[in-house]
Amino acid sequence: MNERLYIVTYDIASRRRWRRVFRTMEGYGERLQLSVFQCRLTSRQRVEMAAALDMIIHHGEDHVVILDLGPADKLSLRVESLGKRFEVVAREPIIV
Repeated sequence: MNERLYIVTYDIASRRRWRRVFRTMEGYGERLQLSVFQCRLTSRQRVEMAAALDMIIHHGEDHVVILDLGPADKLSLRVESLGKRFEVVAREPIIV
């Protein structure tokens, strides 16, 4: 499977839209912090996720950042995490 690891973070002005974005992201990845998700996705899943988010957000008020960290299987992450332990998303089925 040609999966890549992504970090998705967002700043949403409206609580209603924020909840919709949060629920959408729960279907694509693991929550690291309140508005930060780690996602292991194929290119098709990434496009679907971006399209779903694009339909929710208000383009003049909200901001979503999708960081591509590289191939999930070949990536050697060097993460410094203070507090709660950081874990890389494991390969498993994603139900949307």
